[in-house]
Amino acid sequence: MRILLTGSAGFLGWHTRVRLRAVSEHEVVLATRDNWSQLAELAKDCEAIIHVAGVNRGTPHKVNDGNVQLAEDISAVLRDSPSVKRVVYANSIWAGTASPYGEGKAKANNVLAEAAATTGATYVDVRLPNIFGEGGRPDYNSFVATFVHKIISGETPEVVDRPIRLLHVQGAAQSLVDGLTTGLPNLEPLGSETTVQTVWDTLVSMKQLYDVGDIPPLLHELDVELFNTLRWAMFPQHYPIKLTQHADNRGDLVETMRAHGGQGQTFVSTTHPGITRGEHFHLEKVERFVVIRGKARISLRKVFTDEVVSFDVTGDEPAIVDMPTMWVHNITNTGEDELVTLFWAHELFDPEAPDTFWEPVAQEQLV
Repeated sequence: MRILLTGSAGFLGWHTRVRLRAVSEHEVVLATRDNWSQLAELAKDCEAIIHVAGVNRGTPHKVNDGNVQLAEDISAVLRDSPSVKRVVYANSIWAGTASPYGEGKAKANNVLAEAAATTGATYVDVRLPNIFGEGGRPDYNSFVATFVHKIISGETPEVVDRPIRLLHVQGAAQSLVDGLTTGLPNLEPLGSETTVQTVWDTLVSMKQLYDVGDIPPLLHELDVELFNTLRWAMFPQHYPIKLTQHADNRGDLVETMRAHGGQGQTFVSTTHPGITRGEHFHLEKVERFVVIRGKARISLRKVFTDEVVSFDVTGDEPAIVDMPTMWVHNITNTGEDELVTLFWAHELFDPEAPDTFWEPVAQEQLV
């Protein structure tokens, strides 16, 4: 299917693009602020539109009218694009509330639904709660992103506690992908019930443990999602994490993994000189590399970007490099001897759902 994705450069839009890349074979056409004037041409031959673009900051007038205008632009394209048979709208549970954002999202929903009905396209209204996750901007996308930024900066915010429902942004993206095939007119993913204070306390505890390389308790899905959000923000400055090596007349001892709760699986590989392992990314998995013998280069590239981050590591000075989610990664034996590497993942490997998506780190290999 050929899909027009609006807001593809934003927080939810980028994650939706990654999700589509990982779990589907759809052709995705990107609509951003820079090419919005070409919307009609972009929609040509598209079979579906996922409308993520929105306005959530600015004056009341800008927020209200901005969301409506975006919907009107999509509606105009829909009326002129007979190939589009489905529209999926990234709406909000706050739509219809007495706020400029709530009023604007509700009006936009009405505009899109009416246009779809006029053209005979299927319309799916996806109502999302508070979303958070990797790459969120502090003081903009989510209070979780703000908390993570302050923890890393050594700041303590004033926490105004209240119950809250959180949905990881990849869960939100999956709901939009589900909208491409669902027979339901409305979707509302549940997410996780928690409190603002609990989120702060959890992130603080995670940061304290992770500063020395320990893995915090990952007992629930929300724990994994918060930890991945924190790790993402700490990359690459936090790495490699140096390990303490204990030596006596018997040899050396290094603690490579201290996990404080949850599942886990450890395995060891050997790699011949010049050989590269990996060349994939994960959406959720927490994965650790520790070279225990030989020399290696660990290279990573954020999906849909060009810059490669590399770490040269050696078994003579063991150190931790954990793979952030949605970063393509590999490890290459750069020495003359056999490379021995310890790998750890936070969950048992499931061949039915491996959460492993092939892509080379080197961009020239994508051609």
